Amino acid sequence: QVELVESGGGLVQPGGSLRLSCVASGTIFNINLMGWYRQAPGKERELVARIISGVSTYYSDSVKGRFTISRDNTKNTLYLQMDSLKPEDTAVYYCNFRSSFIKNMDYWGKGTLVTVSS
Repeated sequence: QVELVESGGGLVQPGGSLRLSCVASGTIFNINLMGWYRQAPGKERELVARIISGVSTYYSDSVKGRFTISRDNTKNTLYLQMDSLKPEDTAVYYCNFRSSFIKNMDYWGKGTLVTVSS
């Protein structure tokens, strides 16, 4: 079992920055996909950024060039650095750890709210 706890959300003005953190506890040896999703009011949850097998990264078109995903293996922590924030980035952000080769190994945090507003 893996527990994920996000932090770092809050209220920020347009153009500002925030860094989200996701601390993982438990056995993550078989986890090869670590990512951040978000869900805005009235919209479906969407993938924002992902680290794949600790090597490659994926970003959605809406955040490419503004967000950076990274990890610190020594702290079992996943980060999302968010710069040049826009009002449309307002959402609850969720951390997700999953395995692409082990069934049912799919873990979610409870989310952290990011509000971009002046």
